[in-house]
Amino acid sequence: MDVNQPKQEHLLALKVMRLTKPTLFTNIPVTCEDGDLPGDLLNHLMKDDPSTVKGAEMLMLGEMLTLPQNFGNIFLGETFSSYISVHNDSPHLVKDILVKADLQTSSQRLNLSASSAAVAELKPDSCIDDVIHHEVKEIGTHILVCAVSYTSQTGEKMYFRKFFKFQVLKPLDVKTKFYNAESDLSSVTDEVFLEAQIQNITTSPMFMEKVSLEPSLMYNVSELNTINKDGERLECISYFSTFGTTYLQPLDTRQYLYCLKPKPEFAEKAGVIKGVTVIGKLDIVWKTNLGERGRLQTSQLQRMAPGYGDVRLSLEIIPDTVNLEEPFEITCKITNCSSERTMDLILEMCNTNAIHWCGVSGRQLGKLHPSSSLHLTLTLLSSIQGLQSVSGLRLTDTFLKRTYEYDDIAQVCVVSSKVKAGS
Repeated sequence: MDVNQPKQEHLLALKVMRLTKPTLFTNIPVTCEDGDLPGDLLNHLMKDDPSTVKGAEMLMLGEMLTLPQNFGNIFLGETFSSYISVHNDSPHLVKDILVKADLQTSSQRLNLSASSAAVAELKPDSCIDDVIHHEVKEIGTHILVCAVSYTSQTGEKMYFRKFFKFQVLKPLDVKTKFYNAESDLSSVTDEVFLEAQIQNITTSPMFMEKVSLEPSLMYNVSELNTINKDGERLECISYFSTFGTTYLQPLDTRQYLYCLKPKPEFAEKAGVIKGVTVIGKLDIVWKTNLGERGRLQTSQLQRMAPGYGDVRLSLEIIPDTVNLEEPFEITCKITNCSSERTMDLILEMCNTNAIHWCGVSGRQLGKLHPSSSLHLTLTLLSSIQGLQSVSGLRLTDTFLKRTYEYDDIAQVCVVSSKVKAGS
């Protein structure tokens, strides 16, 4: 190609404009003291200014709307909308016009054109209009590639394209923390608490429309971010946010809390919840400015479940308060977490300074098949008042000659026998 060849002039003109909602006009108040040279002239001019709020002329916020003056920021999760217009600037008829719009990201190229069919002809001073929409799902540089091909009146095939580069920014900073329940004496086991910290890292306030957790197939979730009013009955409860307001100012952080419990069919299978477990994903919906909507979904959240080893011991029943030097009973649940191996268990009970076990230590519990459980009722007493820890249980698998130690299983409040337990 000859570098000195003059640039080819096209018969069509391409215009691309981003579609965004207008913003409220911001006026800058200019005032002075009465003793200054202008006197109260500036104050009167501000009151007569049609862009100010009547009765609140000193506020910077006006009543008028202004159209966007630049491309503006685009945030992850928002919808990018653009208006594409191809105009025939020539006095000639143009045929077979094809307009194609692609969005190039760092990982893929997306076709955003509403139609792939060519327009048969375009008369002089006429145009082809198209509006494209795309929910932005990647951070970083995006390039809108608009290509136009057509046939001139002489039958010559013509083609040109334009590139429009823009950046997609991160609107929210999301951090998650997992907390395993310290103990579980109910029928549901393996409770997990998820704390989500969400920070607004944009320059404008957000209206948090929804922050919910979509659990995985193994879990049920309870949201702990709302309270009911005046203890009304369940079917007519009115729920209110614990935060009082649903607005999140720039750089503000809000914490959301959720409780996850395994579904009954999984809770009964000891080995299913063990190890790395998929918890679910957060679904966040917000609105900015004049109702522009954005939505983000996190990737699947994973937590490392507590390691129970091959044998798990949990307490099913234990009193909160007991009398000093008086026997009380607890009920234990022993589970074989192995999915392949049968165990032959021996139970040993070791006394501590405060807790003393009543019964025969070193007794045979028999064989425990894979993923099965057994319940034991044990008797013990405390010789010291106060909050005492239940410790000293040992389980030995005779097949592998392996001993499992269980200390600090739970705590009980020991009171004097003169004070009734539970009073």
